[in-house]
Amino acid sequence: AGKDGESMKIKVDALTKKIKGTTVLENISYEFTSGNIYGVVGKNGSGKTMLLRELAGLIHPTEGTVKVDGKRLHHDLSFPPNLGLIIEKPEFINYLTGFENLKLLAEIKHIASDETIRDFMKKFSLDPASKQSMKKYSLGMKQKIGIIQAVMENPDLLILDEPFNALDEDSVKLLRELLRQYQKAGKLIIITSHHKEDIDSICNHILMLQEGKLAQVLENSTI
Repeated sequence: AGKDGESMKIKVDALTKKIKGTTVLENISYEFTSGNIYGVVGKNGSGKTMLLRELAGLIHPTEGTVKVDGKRLHHDLSFPPNLGLIIEKPEFINYLTGFENLKLLAEIKHIASDETIRDFMKKFSLDPASKQSMKKYSLGMKQKIGIIQAVMENPDLLILDEPFNALDEDSVKLLRELLRQYQKAGKLIIITSHHKEDIDSICNHILMLQEGKLAQVLENSTI
């Protein structure tokens, strides 16, 4: 999907997730399609991160299905294809530099070149030549590396849990702009954020979760 202008669809059907007898997602049905930015909002514990994990194929539903272009996750597919992902704190190898960490990840698929990695690092005001190990990185710097690993391979689908967390103002603007460009290019983007402004400024569909249920879907016409 996506590469030759085809669109991607993620169809969630009667999705329920129970953990140790507690229902964390309850009977959620919704369809996500390419060319949109979806914001998932709700209080802590409303199931936002859990929903993103389900969409990314990281956990099995207790009931219901998640289908990507008609293929069922955990059945026909392990993970959605061409996925860029940030969920919780990105894990990196502490004693390597930011560039070395990204290069290691890039070597799995051989899509992102050294030049691409350097360009993204410079965009986010990180020095690719820095010898500083990630152990000494600030939270914001680690977050930037997390964002770069999610976008550097030009994926068709981006699932980003709190991507604006700990970012400075310039980086927030840059990331918003990047996500808008990706939307125009026909990608499918799903994010969570605690900040109303992040959601309102870029998401054209807003899903409100309450206690694991999809309480409301708002269309954002202001953007």
